[in-house]
Amino acid sequence: MRPVLLVDVDGPLNPYAAKPHRRPEGYQTHRLVTPRWEAAERRRLTEWGLPNKPVKPLRVWLNPDHGPALEALPFDLVWATTWEEEANAFVAPVLGLPELPYIPWPSPRPEPGGGVFWKTPEIVAWAKGRAFAWVDDEITEADRTWVKQHHDGPALLQRIDPRRGLAIDDFATLTAWATGLN
Repeated sequence: MRPVLLVDVDGPLNPYAAKPHRRPEGYQTHRLVTPRWEAAERRRLTEWGLPNKPVKPLRVWLNPDHGPALEALPFDLVWATTWEEEANAFVAPVLGLPELPYIPWPSPRPEPGGGVFWKTPEIVAWAKGRAFAWVDDEITEADRTWVKQHHDGPALLQRIDPRRGLAIDDFATLTAWATGLN
């Protein structure tokens, strides 16, 4: 069984923290209004007393080369993003990816404490001991320690700089780790 690559959108695929007016090389700008984004923005505008103001689209930078590069990796791909199923409708087509399974997150989000990212226990529970790599911009040493203590299989937690997104060295690290499992 191949390992799973758990893919976050914001940070790894959408380098949202790059300079606002300087799109990273290779990325294209997309203005998206997903149902989840529209609902959150509508709530915020209503709280501000502006219920009739139009929702501003979310600026997303995506690199179309990431789709083929992800598919070439020796992994089964799974979305591990707060975009959940919306990643299939809005991100996958831009990258040329097929519809992928996704991890549904609980609401409200759990607070594991100790500096552990809220996604970490959910990912370990979802993986059920299966080998996985996870790319996310919020991974810390606390998450790596938590996974070592609670996950029975191999795991690679690859923190991605949200100013640059997935880079060539990240793909090389992922490939080396997955091929080293055999």
